Amino acid sequence: MPVMKGLLAPQNTFLDTIATRFDGTHSNFILANAQVAKGFPIVYCSDGFCELAGFARTEVMQKSCSCKFLLGAETNEQMILQIEKSLEEKIEFKGEIMFYKKNGSSFWCLLDIVPIKNEKGDVVLFLASFKDITDTKVKIAAEDKKEEKWKGRGRAGSHFESARRRSRAVLYHISGHLQRREKNKLKINNNVFVDKPAFPEYKVSDAKKSKFILLHFSTFKAGWDWLILLATFYVAVTVPYNVSFIGHDELSTTRSTTVSDIAVEILFIIDIILNFRTTYVSKSGQVIFEARSICIHYVTTWFIIDLIAALPFDLLYAFNVTVVSLVHLLKTVRLLRLLRLLQKLDRYSQHSTIVLTLLMSMFALLAHWMACIWYVIGKREMEQNNPLTWDIGWLHELGKRIESPYYENNTLGGPSIRSAYIAALYFTLSSLTSVGFGNVSANTDAEKIFSICTMLIGALMHALVFGNVTAIIQRMYSRWSLYHTRTKDLKDFIRVHHLPQQLKQRMLEYFQTTWSVKEI
Repeated sequence: MPVMKGLLAPQNTFLDTIATRFDGTHSNFILANAQVAKGFPIVYCSDGFCELAGFARTEVMQKSCSCKFLLGAETNEQMILQIEKSLEEKIEFKGEIMFYKKNGSSFWCLLDIVPIKNEKGDVVLFLASFKDITDTKVKIAAEDKKEEKWKGRGRAGSHFESARRRSRAVLYHISGHLQRREKNKLKINNNVFVDKPAFPEYKVSDAKKSKFILLHFSTFKAGWDWLILLATFYVAVTVPYNVSFIGHDELSTTRSTTVSDIAVEILFIIDIILNFRTTYVSKSGQVIFEARSICIHYVTTWFIIDLIAALPFDLLYAFNVTVVSLVHLLKTVRLLRLLRLLQKLDRYSQHSTIVLTLLMSMFALLAHWMACIWYVIGKREMEQNNPLTWDIGWLHELGKRIESPYYENNTLGGPSIRSAYIAALYFTLSSLTSVGFGNVSANTDAEKIFSICTMLIGALMHALVFGNVTAIIQRMYSRWSLYHTRTKDLKDFIRVHHLPQQLKQRMLEYFQTTWSVKEI
């Protein structure tokens, strides 16, 4: 049974992981396509980068990953060459460089370019992070001036002190960068001892779910849904029949379907349990694996209906508990499950045989329901003992025709249940299809009113069911018709232009091969 799978895992969660790693999309980073050698165009930029550089996202997209649009007069050309070299060789780059915003103002940036590989080890993306270190540079410069002012050193000492300060600045930046990276690692992995790469691979991630969660698109769930569908049709057939033709509580425990009814109720109870552990597709198209969300979703949708339909009425009869026979009708609430099937008919449109079978089954099921109602109307007419109508009802006429009349106040005798059901089903089918022969006819007022309703419903069902059947059959033959039309056009072209037999055969074979490849 085809179902909507949704945006399910396994899926590529690379961008979500990167956004989480950088504390959200307001961090300063861009992603570039490493497989386009000409410029390595930018394919994504964060909101933080747009705020830092002053450019709109539309102005940044598809520009070079080397960020030439951020270069200015005081940008170190040596650093520019190193950036381009690292991009060409697809290696990591770290360095401090002066960039310029859109408004022309400069800022010092700690640039970190990391190549991202896929599961095959090929570099597919470049991740470039930008950290504004202008304030840090200003502080270090101020400290340098302050130390030079208060401490006079010789040339060698001055050189040593300058080198020491530069080393301290580098250690300051690196330590701050590493602390931020470790902080993000802790947030994602919750374990500093796990040996994982600093950046995730650009690949399909595996589904992370509990082993007790059942996938709604799994093979087992598809087979189970078909089993529940058959059980639902069984309830749709047996419940109205038992209420109409059996109907007596003292005979309920002697029904031949008691065991199968209990088995179906057990199936429905198991189905409720499975639905509490089955994934579903949210409105956003994501597959939900969380057990709590699954329970809330099921309780707020189909749980009440499924629970009422799964009540073990047959076990109550087994314990000789007196229950009104019409309580069986509560199990027909389970028929609302068929609404799920109707909502998914568009997904079955490519499976013409399945749609055709379901439509014909629904038509036959409606005829069965109306046959049960037709029998109840005839039975009530007999039980009323109305001197004006008791001997003209359809059941009385049927009993006389098959030589099984009613006697003793219409409580004994009469046609068998089998004969009465067949006659009722014959009448409803002939009425729904508008081909009634009149040998089973409506005589009393109640029977005539029901016949009118049957004719109206039959007209609607005839248009709905057989209209869809016509469309399905036409769609089934449309490809066949198109193929023969194209073949005829090709043969006409060959005949008009008097093409040789060998070329004609080659053209026909080419057309047949091309058609088979495109239409499979």
